[in-house]
Order: sequence, then structure tokens, then C-alpha cells
Amino acid sequence: MKKIVLLATALAMVSGSALAADMPVKAVKAPPPAPFEPWDIAFGAALMNDYIFRGVTQSNHQPSVTAYFEPRYNVTKDLQLYIGTSTESISFANRAAAEVDVYGGIRPTFGAFAFDFGVWGYLYPGGECADNVLTGGIPGGGVCPVSTTTIFLADGNVMKKNVSFFEVYGKVNYTINDNWQFGINEYYSPNFLNSGAWGDYASITGKWTAPSTTFGASGVGMYVSGEFGRQWLGTSDAFYGLPGTIFAAGIPYASYDTWNIGIGFTYKVFTLDVRYSDTDLSKGNCNAFTSAFNATGTTSITPINPGGAGSNWCGAAGIVKLSADLTAMTNLK
Repeated sequence: MKKIVLLATALAMVSGSALAADMPVKAVKAPPPAPFEPWDIAFGAALMNDYIFRGVTQSNHQPSVTAYFEPRYNVTKDLQLYIGTSTESISFANRAAAEVDVYGGIRPTFGAFAFDFGVWGYLYPGGECADNVLTGGIPGGGVCPVSTTTIFLADGNVMKKNVSFFEVYGKVNYTINDNWQFGINEYYSPNFLNSGAWGDYASITGKWTAPSTTFGASGVGMYVSGEFGRQWLGTSDAFYGLPGTIFAAGIPYASYDTWNIGIGFTYKVFTLDVRYSDTDLSKGNCNAFTSAFNATGTTSITPINPGGAGSNWCGAAGIVKLSADLTAMTNLK
């Protein structure tokens, strides 16, 4: 009798298992995808010991602060529209103390290729006139009315009150993998620094990002990056011309190469970047291009810099920059 009961129990268990296997399994619902967020805002600020732009200091090798604000609209996950503004503290010969940038463009992405096309305006409010100074035979450069403000620079340089200008640009960045990226950049202005000379800047960039495990679980990241570029420049207008010479109608600025290389460390929204920058511009041609207010000497003579004053604004420089970069959708949720 006991054997019969045990056999019946075993059959019931097998039968129950078979029936359970044949029963339809209730599907488990996957979590809904995150909603697509078309709008975002990027913003940040930085402090640096020197503001270098294409190898040339904009702050007289003095510390500079900067901040930016950039609203973005994502048409799709691979197409972004954006506008933005940024401000940097500078030190120019016309006494402008700030650079205000206004820009906008489009960023399409195709697989590993990320493109960026747009227009960038560089505004320099606060500039003053070179009144009562003969430049190219034009009193005051013809750029502002006579006033009580007169700028006489000890090195003989002058600069227009308004040096604002704009550029159109195109950039592409190719991501090979999580560690390697390379890029190509192109900028063009029909009137660089409102000098009358056209300007064209092209560069190649490279960046290696260390594996995320390099510093363990500390959250610290590291990268090494560099850039090599060339700035081509045309001929200025008569404001910067040299009366009595073949350059009376304007000086042909010297084009130059520039390069930089550096290492950066990241932690959450912060980045510490240490970089070396340099150009191949001579001190004389640098003086003619920048109108530096602290050029010295008389031996840096070039065809476009016959006075011989030389400037160190285009030479080797070390840059230490601490920045914070955030986006509303990532950091403010």
C-alpha cells in the first residue's frame, strides 16, 4: 500500500511539472526607454594663468578668467543645433579688457564622425581711439571721432578702437575607440581683427584618453592632447600701413605655424589642463601683428616692422587651466 501511495505521489509530481512547463509564461515588461530630451544647456567657467589664442597671448601673459553659456536643441540623437556666448578677460593695446564671443551652428554625427559647422563672432568692447596719431597717413585711422582720449604707445604701436570680427568654421572629429580621437579644423575670416586682412586657420588635433581603470575607483580620468595649426594672414588696410614705404597701403602680415601639447586630469565636472604652446613667429613680425603695448628693443627688424621693436606675445608659453563644465540634463537633474 505504501508503495502505491509513493508511486501515485511521484506521478502527480511529474504530471504537475509537465503541466507547468506547458503553461504560457507571463512576459516580463521591459522598463520604458528614457524619454528623448531635445533641449539642453551647457555652461561652465575657467581660470587660467594665460589666455593663449592660436599661439598668441590675449592677456599679456597674465591670468585670465572665462565663462560660457550654450543652449542646445537636439533635433535627433545625431543632430544638434546650438547657440552660445562666452567671455574672456584680455589685455589689448586699445585698452579693451574683455572678449565677448557670440556663436552658433549645427553638429551632425555620422557613426564615428562628429561634425561642427557654424559662425563665431569675436567682440571687443571698451576699445579706445588712436586719436592724433598718424597711421598710414590717416589721422586716428579714420575709425573714430576726435576725443579727449589719446593713446600714445611708447613702442610706437597703434591699434584700432574696433577690432571685432567674425569667422565661419567647420570641424570634424573621428573617434577610433574609447582611447583615441583625431580631428581637423578650419576657420576663415574676411577681416581678421578688423585689420583689413583676411585670415585662414587650419589645424589637426589628436587626443588619447587613458582607460577608466587607470586610477582605480577614484573617479579621476586622464588624457594627453595636442594640436598643430597654421594661421594664414593677408594684407592689412592703410591704418596699419607704413607711410613712405611700399607698404603704405597696408602691411602683409606674416603667416605662421603654431602648436601645443598638454596633459589633463578630470574629476566629475572639473578639468585641470597643463599645456605648452609655441609659434614660429619672429618677435618683429609678432609685434607688427599684435600691436603689443609693451614691445621693446630696436633689433627685431623685419620688412613690416622697420622700427625693430620686438614682442614676446607669440613665443613659448606654459598654460595651466582649471575649468568646470556642466550640462543641465546631466548635472542638474
